[in-house]
Amino acid sequence: MTNGPIDLDIFAELKDATGDEFAAELVNTFLDEAPGMIAELKAAVDASDADGYRRAAHSIKSNANTFGATALAELARKIELGDIPATGDLTDAKALEAAFAKAAAALRTLNND
Repeated sequence: MTNGPIDLDIFAELKDATGDEFAAELVNTFLDEAPGMIAELKAAVDASDADGYRRAAHSIKSNANTFGATALAELARKIELGDIPATGDLTDAKALEAAFAKAAAALRTLNND
């Protein structure tokens, strides 16, 4: 069941598999590390580093899928499979930041329930 940016069934499966405390730790780690992954994506664009661009998008996609952040994961997947944009074109990165912000707000709420 998708409720906004988080698929609640996937999030519940994570909590069932790992326990509430560990799932909360995983969420907090993701919330701390994802901005760095997005920064890596931006740096890769500026450096015309296609491999770095794909790696950063892949990391975001994989992590987002773990937590049921399906919209974020899908956007990261499209970025991962696409071509690196021209130097200075941060359109994809900005879209990813916006999707992350929505997912992060929802995850924080779920983590405090």
